Amino acid sequence: YPSEFLMQKITEDNQIPVHLCVCMSLQYVAGLKGNALVEFFHGNIAEVENEELRHLMWSSVLFYKTPNVEVMACVLLSTKAIYFLLDDSFIHADEHQSDFWNKENSDCKNSSFHLSCCFVLKLNDLQSVNVGLFDQYFRITGHSADHIVTCLTRDSYNTHTFIQQLMAVLSLLARTPSPEPVDKDFYSEFGSKTTGKMENYELIHSSRVKFIYPNEEEIGDLAFLVAEKMDGLNLQSLNILLYVLAFQVNHVEGSAQNTSSLQPKTLILTSSDLFLFDEDYVSYPLPEFAKEPPKRDKYQLTDGRRIRDLDRVLMGYQTYPQALTFVFDDVQNQDLMQNLTLDHFGE
Repeated sequence: YPSEFLMQKITEDNQIPVHLCVCMSLQYVAGLKGNALVEFFHGNIAEVENEELRHLMWSSVLFYKTPNVEVMACVLLSTKAIYFLLDDSFIHADEHQSDFWNKENSDCKNSSFHLSCCFVLKLNDLQSVNVGLFDQYFRITGHSADHIVTCLTRDSYNTHTFIQQLMAVLSLLARTPSPEPVDKDFYSEFGSKTTGKMENYELIHSSRVKFIYPNEEEIGDLAFLVAEKMDGLNLQSLNILLYVLAFQVNHVEGSAQNTSSLQPKTLILTSSDLFLFDEDYVSYPLPEFAKEPPKRDKYQLTDGRRIRDLDRVLMGYQTYPQALTFVFDDVQNQDLMQNLTLDHFGE
């Protein structure tokens, strides 16, 4: 340990997304390669001497207790725990987090010394992993509200790779196996006999950690919500063509694009409209210990435009992530075309 392949893979993955800015301490971590990266892990992060670093990923993360604060993190998966090296901006973003982080010595007098907050979730405390729609994100759940965190990868490949690595590491844990179910068939395993409603697809790992994947009903619920926002639309004719986690760029005159101008949004494209939603990625589905529903709905509509009002789409020439600008006709009466059609062709 570590193998040459693992060293090369971790070095390749150790790249901060180009569109996001991070603090000096995380920039230092991103500059480490090969042996230096593994030595940094064992010298500064690892809690046990014999644990091995298996996977590294850069991702935005959300905590259950602070669902409105998205922060960049370096996610390190070892044979004992999942470590989240957090951007310094997160610690000062919310006054209520002082108790959560219990930071006493974080304000160092020496300005050249950079200290990062590290959130640790031990694999033995892991209870379930919820994979989001189209693998755009996943939520890791432990035994309390402090141990729920969502990784917004915005990338199905990164999500899939992390889940695979996590399953492989969980297979190494020595846990007593669950008793085998007696005479379970497909319908009793995944469906409720009382309602006939299919539940989300669950895969129970040998380590007793549940991996929960969304089923078709989640898309149906989303389609119903979108149809509500579109007056007089028949739900049967509504098709969701695209669901993607993106950023909305707020144009600031005379300033360079930075992280403060990027607002996380869920983009949903149907055959007739383009929608932007604010989505709560960390509170749903409700964890078992939750005594009341979250303060806000899972989806909150922030903007919606008709495709037929789209004038042109401007594409940037930079590499991934691609910037798209949608230019819509500024028509004061949104239903002008519809009214003309009705008046001209009949009642």
